[in-house]
Amino acid sequence: MAKVKASDYIAAFLEAQGVDRVYEVVGGMITHMLDSLHRRGSLRIVSVHHEQAAAFAADAHGRMRGRPAVAMATSGPGATNLLTGIGSCYFDSVAAVFITGQVNRHELKGEKAVRQLGFQETDIVTMAAPVTKGAWLVPDAEELPTLLAEAFALAVADRPGPVLLDIPMDVQNTVLEDPPKPENVVTPALAAPELGTALPAEFFHSLTAAGRPLVIAGSGAAHTANRRQVRRMIEQLNLPVVGSLLGCDLLPAGHSLRVGFHGSYGNRWANYAIGRADWLLVVGSRLDIRQTGADTESFRKDKTIFHVDIDGAEVNNRVPGCHWIEGHVRSFAEAVTDSGFSVAESQLRPWFEELRERRRAWPPATEYLSQHGINPCAFLQDLSRHPGAKPATAWLADVGQHQMWAAQCLEFGENQRFLTSGGMGAMGYGLPAAIGASMATAEKPVVLIAGDGGFQLNLQELQTVVRNRLPVKIVLFNNQCHGMVRQFQQSYFHERYRSTMWGYNAPDFTAVAAAYGIASRTIDQPQSIPEALAFLFAKPEEPALLQVMMDPLGNVYPKIAFGHPLTEMEPQAKPLAMEGT
Repeated sequence: MAKVKASDYIAAFLEAQGVDRVYEVVGGMITHMLDSLHRRGSLRIVSVHHEQAAAFAADAHGRMRGRPAVAMATSGPGATNLLTGIGSCYFDSVAAVFITGQVNRHELKGEKAVRQLGFQETDIVTMAAPVTKGAWLVPDAEELPTLLAEAFALAVADRPGPVLLDIPMDVQNTVLEDPPKPENVVTPALAAPELGTALPAEFFHSLTAAGRPLVIAGSGAAHTANRRQVRRMIEQLNLPVVGSLLGCDLLPAGHSLRVGFHGSYGNRWANYAIGRADWLLVVGSRLDIRQTGADTESFRKDKTIFHVDIDGAEVNNRVPGCHWIEGHVRSFAEAVTDSGFSVAESQLRPWFEELRERRRAWPPATEYLSQHGINPCAFLQDLSRHPGAKPATAWLADVGQHQMWAAQCLEFGENQRFLTSGGMGAMGYGLPAAIGASMATAEKPVVLIAGDGGFQLNLQELQTVVRNRLPVKIVLFNNQCHGMVRQFQQSYFHERYRSTMWGYNAPDFTAVAAAYGIASRTIDQPQSIPEALAFLFAKPEEPALLQVMMDPLGNVYPKIAFGHPLTEMEPQAKPLAMEGT
């Protein structure tokens, strides 16, 4: 490359990293980059209607591909609107690169004691620093090639996460003299390193002696780049598996080793399995309070725990006494597989039968206690068993009660992913993420489970779905309230439903969908479900919305009774104190 405009170099560099989509909302400070992307023609520009949606779409796109996706925004409000999505990527360990435009360098206030010099000048680098692996202002065009390479390599290195580059407008417009040819830095960085140390003999010795071993799979185990190797390891070891909210899709429904979803709202039998286990292998899970409950002493009691994680800060943090196996999850899985070690079926036969018996005793649909209208657990089981759901590459959930019902009750098919905002718990994630997930898989169908509260935060992205002809199938549970917090108020605030029911309402979403040109239907009785599902999947290549009216007072159970061990769950047990999270 002899002479090249900096924004043209950015476009060429993104192409070299395998970036095929850039999610954005147009603004003055990114016009150079958008023009370069448009003229290059090899990368598709996906214009959304809010920068938060661009960030969530990039999040889901990256999760599906296992490589960093890109979102762009202009300076000021465009950049700050990205922050929730950036934080969601950071907490859920999703590699992504966010590029913001900044005012010209001569308009930056620098050390001047003023609030702002240039119009929309905002120090997004300082704001984003706590929720990124790295955030940099590009000071001059000559440093652009190096910083671009560092950003993409850092995003996927070790524990993945987001990186932000803030590029002044005059830097974008600078002509670079003979810059280096853009090279792919992502693929080498994705290669898992060697484990570093030999697998401890204690790992195999203690497993041989265990009567009730169990694997806890977190997001690191279910990561696109790791899941195949982790699954091979689990199947060779022949160990039962429970999954966290971000790890529950590692094994499909019906797999002989899949136990279920564990945690605060986990399947009762999955939490029982953890309580009964005498040996735990924790793979890529940080064991936060929603996975262990508040009573960590009970969680670790009478157990040998091996914790595999690349981030040592997460090990022995809340749950002390774990044996830390330091290293990349994929490297660990490959090392165990190469060892050839497996647990004899006869050793675990009583344990598997015990788990099967507990699962039979606690069917998910019986946990929903409301007698009014549609049972969400039964509905979600019917939904995921429907032939029309089989081609879906991903199930997505927004944040709220429906998110927990989805994790408890959906029956994932082979290779189907489950995407949701875990650590950030960001309402409004679902619809933009469905866009990103569909685009990451060549516009294949995805199914979104949403609630009326969260859906209203980004419903404008229905227009993005329509414009891009995306086959997003939307199931919208409408209980006319913010159900998760209303349930919290019922437990701790004597049923004072301020702002969850009092001062809140929702529209008829079938009318909203119709305004965007999306086929829609509403049901409120169980007998309507078969016909409604036939409608939802009738045209596989088109979007559709099914509004499912729910009892406003329906609660998500089971739920850990706060302060009790993981196995003590509401409504049978009552919390000892108000939850802190």
